[in-house]
Amino acid sequence: MSKIKAIALGNYSDAKYHPFTEVDRQIEASLQDVADVHSTDDYNVLNHEALQEYQLFISYTEFSQVALPSEQIAALLSYVANGGGLLVIHNGISLQRSQELGAMIGARFTGHPEFTTLPITVCEPDHPVVRGIEPFEIDEEPYRFDMYPHYKTTILLEYEHEGQQWPAAWAHEYGLGRIVYLMPGHQLSSFSSQPFRQLIRQGGLWAAKVW
Repeated sequence: MSKIKAIALGNYSDAKYHPFTEVDRQIEASLQDVADVHSTDDYNVLNHEALQEYQLFISYTEFSQVALPSEQIAALLSYVANGGGLLVIHNGISLQRSQELGAMIGARFTGHPEFTTLPITVCEPDHPVVRGIEPFEIDEEPYRFDMYPHYKTTILLEYEHEGQQWPAAWAHEYGLGRIVYLMPGHQLSSFSSQPFRQLIRQGGLWAAKVW
């Protein structure tokens, strides 16, 4: 299998909670046998011409009150709708600051309780993104979400917290493209978890339509 081309977007110097430094290398390493990943903090890659070079776009973008330009929003929406893959990791759901991108991802982050150890279980073991993943534990921020109503997505993983089950990963199609969201990824130690690294690899391959 030839390697796909992927681009990962995060924030290096202006990240308040989730610096992309070293996380970028962990994402690249998780995909190294299947993808050539170019990591950047340049939001100008969100344009039609630049995105056409890649089969997979990976979001590790930082939360911000600054709105994305309409042209960048339209470029990413079009990229996925026309067949591109989108892999969103942890804080990458910050793209929700655009209502349109939030709807495409399928949920809105609403906050999280204190950092803790979370037991993760698989909901759809036959889905390619989670195939071969056994239940595992990971030290993480227990992100909470409002799932978009009337939007069909497949919950792939759940975590247990305070006696309830909460979504930890999901996947769906958007137009001709595919989207995967993975909740873990708050800190470097998260990327030392072998199940999580496998999820990044398999999520990227499914989103890019290699599988």
